[in-house]
Amino acid sequence: MNEHTVMDAASLTGWRKSSYSNSESGSCVEVRDGHTAAVPVRDSKNPHGPALLIPAAAWTAFVKAL
Repeated sequence: MNEHTVMDAASLTGWRKSSYSNSESGSCVEVRDGHTAAVPVRDSKNPHGPALLIPAAAWTAFVKAL
């Protein structure tokens, strides 16, 4: 798997948005927990669109940097 892997996001359940998101914001991403190798990430405005699979180590580094 590489950082450009895309999956069918609509087939998965259990997505969550950041606690910093609100109902008025149009620029949110959603993530799905429970994957060991990668973190599925999708655009909340397009829940039936594709999701990127971000390698777990890269996602952890990204979140720590925030």
